[in-house]
Amino acid sequence: MAKSLNGKTVAVLATDGFEQSELTEPVKALKDAGATVHVVSPKSGSIQGWKHHDKGDTVPVDATLDSADAGRYDALMLPGGVMNPDALRLEPKAIAFIRAFVQADKPIAAICHGPWTLIDAGAVRGRRMTSWPSLKTDLTNAGATWVDETVVTDRGLVTSRNPQDLPKFCPKMIEEFAEGRHGHRHAAA
Repeated sequence: MAKSLNGKTVAVLATDGFEQSELTEPVKALKDAGATVHVVSPKSGSIQGWKHHDKGDTVPVDATLDSADAGRYDALMLPGGVMNPDALRLEPKAIAFIRAFVQADKPIAAICHGPWTLIDAGAVRGRRMTSWPSLKTDLTNAGATWVDETVVTDRGLVTSRNPQDLPKFCPKMIEEFAEGRHGHRHAAA
């Protein structure tokens, strides 16, 4: 049974090209568990979702990276979609935002291509994790132990492979977010 997230505020970092179900389903699960959820993006207004190869719906942005303070959030969720994390990796403010969660030992959940940004934030070395299969080599080269499992948890980091994993990913994300900070989560530099 999932623990309540009442009083917790979660950032969902995304930009155009996110996989729609990988943002909307976790956001719904987080809100249903009592969390306040903010979609944070490099741009204001709204961001464009995708349903695999087809355009999906737009989602309103609650805060831009220019105004978002990682310190006010209890946890971070990173949806996938190929374009979304690929674009975020090129945004120094996005990587700094993610790195702030890593350095503060705050829980992070990432699905599909979402873990790509964790490489740039220095968050994967020594971690056991999963992702969309095409990220296996990138994650392994960055020091992670990659496994092909539905959901993987490693000291507050929750990862899953694809939208089909959402039924197991969402409850595990809520559980880890409810637990809060996980000490010594990131590898020593």
